[in-house]
Amino acid sequence: MKRLLWLGAGLAVGALVFRAVTKKAQAFTPGGLAASARESAGGFAASVRNFVDDVRDGMAEREDEIHSAFVDGVAFDPDGVPAGRHHEEGNHR
Repeated sequence: MKRLLWLGAGLAVGALVFRAVTKKAQAFTPGGLAASARESAGGFAASVRNFVDDVRDGMAEREDEIHSAFVDGVAFDPDGVPAGRHHEEGNHR
């Protein structure tokens, strides 16, 4: 009876190890690698999409600021002008 218990325990542990090894091996098959690449590409695409959305929001916000300043007749803040774009009076190229 004791031998039958150990045989059953050995078979159960062997089956669990076999399933774990098979699962890990699946990750290195062409299908597993393709699935991993798809997941990575999907995450990268989502990151790029979020970045583009953030840039568009920033552009729209700045456009609203410029439009408001134009309508109000207010001069632009020189700090708001990107470097290389601001020129001083009499220094035209």
